[in-house]
Amino acid sequence: MVPIVTLTINPALDVTVSVEEVVSGPKLRCGPPRLDPGGGGINVSRVLHRLGVPTVALYAIGGLTGGRLRALVDQEGFVHRPIALSGETRESFTAHERSTGRQYRFVLPGPELSTNEWEGLLETTIELAEKADLVVASGSLPPGVPDDFYARLADALDAGGVRLILDSSGPGLAATLARAHVYLVKPNINEIVELAGDELVWPEKQADWASGLIAQGRSDIVLVTHGADGALVVTGDRRVRIKPPAIQIQSAVGAGDSFTGGLCAGLVRGESVIEASTLGMAAAAATLLTPGTELCYPQDVERLRPQIEILDI
Repeated sequence: MVPIVTLTINPALDVTVSVEEVVSGPKLRCGPPRLDPGGGGINVSRVLHRLGVPTVALYAIGGLTGGRLRALVDQEGFVHRPIALSGETRESFTAHERSTGRQYRFVLPGPELSTNEWEGLLETTIELAEKADLVVASGSLPPGVPDDFYARLADALDAGGVRLILDSSGPGLAATLARAHVYLVKPNINEIVELAGDELVWPEKQADWASGLIAQGRSDIVLVTHGADGALVVTGDRRVRIKPPAIQIQSAVGAGDSFTGGLCAGLVRGESVIEASTLGMAAAAATLLTPGTELCYPQDVERLRPQIEILDI
């Protein structure tokens, strides 16, 4: 099995704490912090490794925070390739309020990349992709990186016959879908609103939007995640809803990346995108069962997958 290459241009050291109540003014006494390597592509590689799929994680890091993140990735046990930056890697902070079960998530923008840094990262990704048939570009773009970064990557991978799965947001996502082609794009409900410029009724109108994107040649497959409502998978000839099982949610952090990881695991095992999406949904649901920034456990994924429903639209 050829390793799946993941790209995280804006990783983060994920810090999770618990506190009895979040209020303004007094000092909030927190429980012991949990540290995890974070960022879309890194999380995807973590899930792939747990599911027994070889992966290579490429990510940009800098400073003391970057060093701590790299040490945590080392502990995960999969192949990874950090690219050094002059700036300091960001932190993401999640506070779990014990009295209510609510989560408060604080996400920093990340370091500003120079032209040489982001161009080098792009070149390295294309180089690694020569030995892969599937690349996952996941996460936001940090300051200094042009909006069309993912579009440039998509063009290069298309020319080499390599499939790209794009799971991003904001200007980077919009710029890619405006002019480039990707194998699969995975927006969530909030990103659909930004891209379409309107609230689209779930799931029919969102499926229509996705079909239009495919007809324009921007993507072969559109997968829309919609929280507890599940996910929408649209191809050139089929539109289905993937319905999750009813579970008790501990934390939503990393669920979307887990979906992507499970999806990719299914694809490289030869499953159709709809079959693979049930594995993605099971991985997302299994992550929801874990606290803080912890991700899914394989035994939970295996247990939950038979409970996933496929409904034609």
